[in-house]
Amino acid sequence: MGDIAGKVDKAYESKSIEELAAAPVAALQGVSDADAQHLKDAFNITTVRDLGTNKYFLWAQAIAKLAD
Repeated sequence: MGDIAGKVDKAYESKSIEELAAAPVAALQGVSDADAQHLKDAFNITTVRDLGTNKYFLWAQAIAKLAD
């Protein structure tokens, strides 16, 4: 999990994948508590899993990949 550890805040580096998926969005490096609140308010996203499975984010990712 070395590569993933570098993508999350220090407090979450030793967590399992399941724990990371259930962690608050702000556990991701570079995502502030204020950013997390905006995601919650706009899309009802509260966990890393919610963010990674949100249909709008998945659609945008697919469009960006197809555009490349």
